[in-house]
Amino acid sequence: MYAIVPASANTIAKLAHGMADNLLTTAALASPAPLLIAPAMNDRMYEHPATQANLEMLAARGARIVPPGTGQLASKGEFGIGRLAEPPEVLAAIEEAIGGAGFAPRSLDGLRVLVTAGGTREPIDAVRYVGNRSSGRMGFALAEEAARRGAEVTVIAANVSLPRANGVDYIDVETAAELEQAAREAFAKADVLLMAAAVADFRPASPEASKISKTGRDGLTVELEPTTDVLAALAAERRPGQTIVGFAAEHGEGAAERAREKLERKGVDAIVLNDVSRPGIGFDAAENEVSIVTRAGMQEVPRALKAEVARAIIEVVEELHAEEVKTS
Repeated sequence: MYAIVPASANTIAKLAHGMADNLLTTAALASPAPLLIAPAMNDRMYEHPATQANLEMLAARGARIVPPGTGQLASKGEFGIGRLAEPPEVLAAIEEAIGGAGFAPRSLDGLRVLVTAGGTREPIDAVRYVGNRSSGRMGFALAEEAARRGAEVTVIAANVSLPRANGVDYIDVETAAELEQAAREAFAKADVLLMAAAVADFRPASPEASKISKTGRDGLTVELEPTTDVLAALAAERRPGQTIVGFAAEHGEGAAERAREKLERKGVDAIVLNDVSRPGIGFDAAENEVSIVTRAGMQEVPRALKAEVARAIIEVVEELHAEEVKTS
Protein backbone atom coordinates (compact mmCIF):
# COMPACT_ATOMS: atom_id res chain seq x y z
CA MET A 1 0.00 0.00 0.00
CA TYR A 2 1.34 3.43 -1.00
CA ALA A 3 -0.53 6.00 1.09
CA ILE A 4 -0.19 9.75 0.62
CA VAL A 5 -1.49 11.49 3.74
CA PRO A 6 -2.10 14.38 3.34
CA ALA A 7 -2.31 14.83 -0.41
CA SER A 8 -2.34 18.42 -1.67
CA ALA A 9 -4.14 19.62 -4.80
CA ASN A 10 -0.74 19.96 -6.46
CA THR A 11 0.30 16.38 -5.68
CA ILE A 12 -3.08 15.03 -6.80
CA ALA A 13 -2.76 16.91 -10.10
CA LYS A 14 0.74 15.52 -10.69
CA LEU A 15 -0.32 11.95 -9.97
CA ALA A 16 -3.36 12.26 -12.21
CA HIS A 17 -1.24 13.43 -15.14
CA GLY A 18 1.78 11.19 -14.61
CA MET A 19 4.25 13.87 -13.53
CA ALA A 20 7.25 12.63 -11.53
CA ASP A 21 9.24 15.72 -10.61
CA ASN A 22 9.87 14.92 -6.94
CA LEU A 23 10.60 11.91 -4.76
CA LEU A 24 6.97 11.47 -3.69
CA THR A 25 5.45 11.38 -7.18
CA THR A 26 8.38 9.40 -8.62
CA ALA A 27 7.95 6.69 -5.99
CA ALA A 28 4.18 6.65 -6.53
CA LEU A 29 4.51 6.16 -10.28
CA ALA A 30 7.24 3.55 -9.88
CA SER A 31 5.47 1.55 -7.17
CA PRO A 32 3.23 -1.40 -8.09
CA ALA A 33 1.48 -1.09 -4.71
CA PRO A 34 -2.16 0.05 -4.48
CA LEU A 35 -2.47 3.82 -4.06
CA LEU A 36 -4.41 5.53 -1.27
CA ILE A 37 -4.89 9.29 -1.19
CA ALA A 38 -6.23 11.43 1.65
CA PRO A 39 -6.82 14.94 0.24
CA ALA A 40 -6.32 17.99 2.46
CA MET A 41 -6.59 21.56 1.20
CA ASN A 42 -8.62 24.75 1.11
CA ASP A 43 -12.32 24.10 0.48
CA ARG A 44 -12.35 26.08 -2.77
CA MET A 45 -9.33 24.14 -4.04
CA TYR A 46 -10.98 20.84 -3.17
CA GLU A 47 -14.28 21.76 -4.83
CA HIS A 48 -12.61 23.18 -7.95
CA PRO A 49 -13.60 21.20 -11.06
CA ALA A 50 -9.94 20.52 -11.88
CA THR A 51 -9.29 18.88 -8.50
CA GLN A 52 -12.51 16.88 -8.70
CA ALA A 53 -11.62 15.71 -12.21
CA ASN A 54 -8.14 14.68 -11.06
CA LEU A 55 -9.57 12.68 -8.16
CA GLU A 56 -12.06 10.99 -10.47
CA MET A 57 -9.23 10.12 -12.85
CA LEU A 58 -7.17 8.55 -10.07
CA ALA A 59 -10.18 6.66 -8.70
CA ALA A 60 -10.89 5.30 -12.17
CA ARG A 61 -7.35 3.88 -12.21
CA GLY A 62 -7.98 2.09 -8.93
CA ALA A 63 -6.72 4.60 -6.37
CA ARG A 64 -8.62 4.66 -3.09
CA ILE A 65 -9.70 8.15 -2.01
CA VAL A 66 -10.31 8.91 1.67
CA PRO A 67 -12.83 11.80 1.59
CA PRO A 68 -11.83 14.90 3.53
CA GLY A 69 -13.89 16.13 6.44
CA THR A 70 -15.70 19.41 6.99
CA GLY A 71 -14.45 21.70 9.72
CA GLN A 72 -11.84 24.29 10.66
CA LEU A 73 -9.23 24.60 7.91
CA ALA A 74 -5.55 25.50 8.12
CA SER A 75 -6.25 28.99 6.78
CA LYS A 76 -7.12 31.13 9.80
CA GLY A 77 -10.84 31.65 10.27
CA GLU A 78 -11.88 29.45 7.36
CA PHE A 79 -14.36 26.59 7.67
CA GLY A 80 -15.48 24.07 5.07
CA ILE A 81 -14.70 20.80 3.32
CA GLY A 82 -11.06 19.94 2.77
CA ARG A 83 -9.95 19.11 6.29
CA LEU A 84 -7.81 15.95 6.41
CA ALA A 85 -9.83 12.90 7.46
CA GLU A 86 -9.33 11.91 11.10
CA PRO A 87 -6.44 9.45 11.69
CA PRO A 88 -8.76 6.54 12.64
CA GLU A 89 -10.65 7.02 9.36
CA VAL A 90 -7.40 6.98 7.35
CA LEU A 91 -6.14 3.93 9.23
CA ALA A 92 -9.44 2.16 8.67
CA ALA A 93 -9.24 2.85 4.93
CA ILE A 94 -5.70 1.46 4.80
CA GLU A 95 -6.73 -1.64 6.74
CA GLU A 96 -9.68 -2.20 4.42
CA ALA A 97 -7.52 -1.68 1.33
CA ILE A 98 -5.01 -4.32 2.38
CA GLY A 99 -7.74 -6.77 3.34
CA GLY A 100 -7.41 -6.39 7.10
CA ALA A 101 -4.43 -8.74 7.30
CA GLY A 102 -2.71 -8.21 10.62
CA PHE A 103 -5.14 -5.45 11.63
CA ALA A 104 -8.92 -5.65 12.02
CA PRO A 105 -10.10 -9.21 12.62
CA ARG A 106 -12.52 -10.63 10.06
CA SER A 107 -14.66 -11.77 12.94
CA LEU A 108 -17.98 -10.94 11.27
CA ASP A 109 -17.40 -12.82 8.03
CA GLY A 110 -20.69 -14.14 6.68
CA LEU A 111 -22.91 -12.05 8.97
CA ARG A 112 -25.49 -9.63 7.65
CA VAL A 113 -25.56 -6.44 9.70
CA LEU A 114 -28.32 -3.85 9.43
CA VAL A 115 -27.58 -0.35 10.76
CA THR A 116 -29.94 2.61 11.01
CA ALA A 117 -28.34 6.05 11.16
CA GLY A 118 -29.22 9.74 11.21
CA GLY A 119 -32.39 11.48 12.29
CA THR A 120 -35.87 11.38 10.79
CA ARG A 121 -37.74 14.50 9.67
CA GLU A 122 -41.51 14.67 10.03
CA PRO A 123 -43.14 17.26 7.74
CA ILE A 124 -45.25 20.10 9.11
CA ASP A 125 -45.83 21.48 5.62
CA ALA A 126 -44.01 21.51 2.27
CA VAL A 127 -40.91 23.21 3.72
CA ARG A 128 -40.92 22.76 7.52
CA TYR A 129 -40.40 19.67 9.61
CA VAL A 130 -40.01 18.33 13.13
CA GLY A 131 -36.54 16.82 13.43
CA ASN A 132 -33.49 16.34 15.62
CA ARG A 133 -29.75 17.03 15.57
CA SER A 134 -28.48 13.53 14.77
CA SER A 135 -25.81 13.62 12.04
CA GLY A 136 -25.52 9.87 11.48
CA ARG A 137 -21.80 9.82 12.38
CA MET A 138 -22.17 7.09 15.01
CA GLY A 139 -24.25 4.85 12.77
CA PHE A 140 -21.87 5.28 9.83
CA ALA A 141 -18.88 4.51 12.08
CA LEU A 142 -20.58 1.31 13.24
CA ALA A 143 -21.33 0.29 9.65
CA GLU A 144 -17.75 0.86 8.55
CA GLU A 145 -16.33 -1.07 11.51
CA ALA A 146 -18.67 -4.01 10.86
CA ALA A 147 -17.71 -4.00 7.17
CA ARG A 148 -13.99 -4.00 8.06
CA ARG A 149 -14.62 -7.13 10.11
CA GLY A 150 -16.13 -8.91 7.12
CA ALA A 151 -19.86 -8.30 7.58
CA GLU A 152 -22.29 -7.67 4.74
CA VAL A 153 -23.60 -4.28 5.84
CA THR A 154 -26.75 -2.36 4.93
CA VAL A 155 -27.32 1.15 6.28
CA ILE A 156 -30.73 2.82 6.39
CA ALA A 157 -29.69 6.48 6.39
CA ALA A 158 -32.18 9.09 7.55
CA ASN A 159 -31.12 12.49 6.18
CA VAL A 160 -27.37 11.83 6.40
CA SER A 161 -24.96 13.90 4.28
CA LEU A 162 -21.71 12.19 5.30
CA PRO A 163 -19.29 10.46 2.89
CA ARG A 164 -20.17 6.84 2.13
CA ALA A 165 -17.90 3.85 2.48
CA ASN A 166 -17.08 1.43 -0.29
CA GLY A 167 -18.59 -2.01 0.20
CA VAL A 168 -21.56 -0.82 2.27
CA ASP A 169 -25.11 -0.66 0.88
CA TYR A 170 -27.12 2.46 1.71
CA ILE A 171 -30.87 3.05 1.68
CA ASP A 172 -31.91 6.70 2.04
CA VAL A 173 -35.09 7.63 3.92
CA GLU A 174 -36.54 10.81 5.40
CA THR A 175 -39.42 10.05 7.77
CA ALA A 176 -40.02 7.57 10.58
CA ALA A 177 -42.58 5.77 8.43
CA GLU A 178 -40.08 5.38 5.59
CA LEU A 179 -37.42 4.14 8.01
CA GLU A 180 -39.87 1.64 9.51
CA GLN A 181 -40.78 0.23 6.10
CA ALA A 182 -37.15 -0.08 4.98
CA ALA A 183 -36.12 -1.63 8.31
CA ARG A 184 -38.92 -4.21 8.26
CA GLU A 185 -37.91 -5.31 4.76
CA ALA A 186 -34.19 -5.55 5.57
CA PHE A 187 -34.51 -6.97 9.09
CA ALA A 188 -35.87 -10.31 7.90
CA LYS A 189 -32.49 -11.10 6.30
CA ALA A 190 -30.28 -9.56 9.00
CA ASP A 191 -28.31 -11.38 11.68
CA VAL A 192 -27.57 -8.20 13.66
CA LEU A 193 -29.53 -4.95 13.97
CA LEU A 194 -27.81 -1.80 15.26
CA MET A 195 -30.59 0.76 15.70
CA ALA A 196 -28.50 3.93 15.94
CA ALA A 197 -30.93 6.28 14.16
CA ALA A 198 -32.75 8.95 16.14
CA VAL A 199 -36.32 8.16 15.12
CA ALA A 200 -38.91 10.83 15.91
CA ASP A 201 -41.29 9.85 18.73
CA PHE A 202 -44.00 12.15 17.37
CA ARG A 203 -45.01 13.57 14.00
CA PRO A 204 -47.50 16.22 12.87
CA ALA A 205 -50.94 14.60 12.66
CA SER A 206 -52.06 16.59 9.60
CA PRO A 207 -49.14 17.97 7.58
CA GLU A 208 -50.00 20.57 4.96
CA ALA A 209 -49.24 19.76 1.33
CA SER A 210 -48.17 23.36 0.66
CA LYS A 211 -46.28 25.95 2.68
CA ILE A 212 -48.20 27.42 5.62
CA SER A 213 -48.20 31.19 5.28
CA LYS A 214 -47.28 33.42 8.20
CA THR A 215 -49.46 36.24 6.86
CA GLY A 216 -52.55 36.85 8.97
CA ARG A 217 -51.48 34.43 11.75
CA ASP A 218 -50.80 35.29 15.37
CA GLY A 219 -49.45 31.80 16.00
CA LEU A 220 -49.44 28.22 14.81
CA THR A 221 -50.57 25.14 16.68
CA VAL A 222 -49.32 21.77 15.43
CA GLU A 223 -50.98 18.63 16.76
CA LEU A 224 -48.57 15.71 17.10
CA GLU A 225 -49.30 12.00 17.04
CA PRO A 226 -46.99 9.17 18.13
CA THR A 227 -44.91 7.27 15.60
CA THR A 228 -44.32 3.51 15.68
CA ASP A 229 -41.67 2.29 18.12
CA VAL A 230 -39.64 0.69 15.33
CA LEU A 231 -37.09 -0.96 17.60
CA ALA A 232 -39.72 -2.64 19.80
CA ALA A 233 -41.73 -3.70 16.74
CA LEU A 234 -38.71 -5.35 15.12
CA ALA A 235 -37.68 -7.02 18.38
CA ALA A 236 -41.15 -8.55 18.62
CA GLU A 237 -40.62 -10.12 15.19
CA ARG A 238 -37.09 -11.42 15.78
CA ARG A 239 -36.18 -14.95 14.90
CA PRO A 240 -33.83 -17.16 16.93
CA GLY A 241 -30.20 -16.17 16.46
CA GLN A 242 -30.81 -12.50 15.71
CA THR A 243 -29.02 -9.89 17.85
CA ILE A 244 -30.60 -6.48 18.41
CA VAL A 245 -28.91 -3.41 19.85
CA GLY A 246 -30.79 -0.20 20.56
CA PHE A 247 -29.43 3.28 21.18
CA ALA A 248 -30.79 5.73 23.74
CA ALA A 249 -30.06 9.44 23.90
CA GLU A 250 -30.80 10.35 27.51
CA HIS A 251 -30.32 13.57 29.40
CA GLY A 252 -28.84 13.88 32.86
CA GLU A 253 -29.63 12.14 36.13
CA GLY A 254 -31.26 8.72 35.99
CA ALA A 255 -30.07 7.98 32.43
CA ALA A 256 -28.69 4.53 33.31
CA GLU A 257 -31.93 3.45 35.00
CA ARG A 258 -33.97 4.59 32.00
CA ALA A 259 -31.64 2.65 29.67
CA ARG A 260 -32.07 -0.53 31.71
CA GLU A 261 -35.83 -0.08 31.62
CA LYS A 262 -35.72 0.29 27.83
CA LEU A 263 -33.63 -2.87 27.54
CA GLU A 264 -36.36 -4.90 29.19
CA ARG A 265 -39.36 -3.10 27.73
CA LYS A 266 -38.16 -3.26 24.14
CA GLY A 267 -36.84 -6.82 24.37
CA VAL A 268 -33.37 -6.15 22.95
CA ASP A 269 -29.93 -7.53 23.78
CA ALA A 270 -28.22 -4.23 24.57
CA ILE A 271 -28.82 -0.51 24.85
CA VAL A 272 -26.02 1.91 23.99
CA LEU A 273 -26.60 4.86 26.29
CA ASN A 274 -25.50 8.32 25.22
CA ASP A 275 -25.93 11.07 27.84
CA VAL A 276 -26.47 14.08 25.58
CA SER A 277 -26.35 16.49 28.52
CA ARG A 278 -22.55 16.28 28.40
CA PRO A 279 -20.96 18.92 26.14
CA GLY A 280 -18.92 17.92 23.09
CA ILE A 281 -20.30 14.41 22.60
CA GLY A 282 -23.30 12.82 20.96
CA PHE A 283 -25.33 14.63 18.32
CA ASP A 284 -23.30 16.06 15.43
CA ALA A 285 -19.99 15.76 17.32
CA ALA A 286 -16.80 13.96 16.28
CA GLU A 287 -16.48 12.31 19.69
CA ASN A 288 -18.72 10.20 21.86
CA GLU A 289 -18.81 8.60 25.29
CA VAL A 290 -21.27 5.79 25.90
CA SER A 291 -22.37 3.10 28.32
CA ILE A 292 -23.34 -0.30 26.90
CA VAL A 293 -26.13 -1.77 29.00
CA THR A 294 -26.78 -5.51 28.77
CA ARG A 295 -28.49 -8.01 31.06
CA ALA A 296 -25.03 -8.93 32.36
CA GLY A 297 -24.27 -5.36 33.47
CA MET A 298 -22.95 -2.11 32.09
CA GLN A 299 -19.70 -1.38 30.25
CA GLU A 300 -18.35 2.17 30.08
CA VAL A 301 -16.69 3.33 26.85
CA PRO A 302 -14.64 6.47 27.59
CA ARG A 303 -14.70 9.58 25.43
CA ALA A 304 -13.06 9.03 22.06
CA LEU A 305 -13.59 9.58 18.35
CA LYS A 306 -16.73 7.85 17.16
CA ALA A 307 -14.71 5.39 15.04
CA GLU A 308 -13.00 4.18 18.23
CA VAL A 309 -16.28 4.02 20.14
CA ALA A 310 -17.72 1.98 17.27
CA ARG A 311 -14.95 -0.60 17.70
CA ALA A 312 -15.81 -1.05 21.36
CA ILE A 313 -19.52 -1.43 20.56
CA ILE A 314 -18.89 -3.97 17.79
CA GLU A 315 -16.73 -6.05 20.13
CA VAL A 316 -19.65 -6.29 22.57
CA VAL A 317 -22.00 -7.10 19.68
CA GLU A 318 -19.74 -9.98 18.65
CA GLU A 319 -19.94 -11.45 22.15
CA LEU A 320 -23.71 -11.01 22.31
CA HIS A 321 -24.23 -12.59 18.91
CA ALA A 322 -22.03 -15.58 19.72
CA GLU A 323 -24.08 -16.17 22.88
CA GLU A 324 -27.35 -15.70 20.98
CA VAL A 325 -26.35 -18.27 18.37
CA LYS A 326 -25.23 -20.68 21.06
CA THR A 327 -28.56 -20.57 22.88
CA SER A 328 -30.89 -20.43 19.86
